[in-house]
Amino acid sequence: MRRTVFVIATLALAAGLQAQAQNSNQGGVRYRWRDASGLPHYSDSLSSDALKYGYELVSDRGLVIQHVDRQLNPEERAAAHKLADEQAAQRRAEEERTRADSQTLAAYPTEDAYKTSQQQNLGSIDQQMNTTRVNLHSQEKALADLLTRAGDLERAKQPLPKFLSDSISKQRNVVAGLRNTLERQQNARDAAEQKNGQDLQHYRDVKAAQDKQ
Repeated sequence: MRRTVFVIATLALAAGLQAQAQNSNQGGVRYRWRDASGLPHYSDSLSSDALKYGYELVSDRGLVIQHVDRQLNPEERAAAHKLADEQAAQRRAEEERTRADSQTLAAYPTEDAYKTSQQQNLGSIDQQMNTTRVNLHSQEKALADLLTRAGDLERAKQPLPKFLSDSISKQRNVVAGLRNTLERQQNARDAAEQKNGQDLQHYRDVKAAQDKQ
């Protein structure tokens, strides 16, 4: 779709400029372009080479009336579109950051208020970790009780019932899962604390910039 629009626009521009040149022939307007070797060429009509290399409309006095860049090949057009998309995305990201900074300053007019909010977020993670620790302690105790029963049977030289063996295996999986959960929560807290430091410095920079205005 973009390629079609580009081709149509190029042809329309070329037709318009050619008409302009034809209407100005009495004044000696011509097309001038340079080939791949840099050699200049002149003509009274718009040629394919002029479109290929880019051209200028010049008067009989050598004054440039208008300059038209060369046509881009498909790869160059694709690269130009990609660059334009990236620049647009960057502008949108910058605008979003600006809006987010304004909202942050409005919600937390002082640094103390901002730091309090950060501590509340850490406190929420701490509560989750405490809940996991309590649950882990309970499940570890249950596993210890099962292992004690198994040890008693072993010392009495009695066979270990299948249900007890299965219960021990299942309880070990529960304990292992809770330990993994606690480790993930600790890693999340460490990452949040590190991010808090970065966010706080950004808040200070934005606040300082606002105060200068």
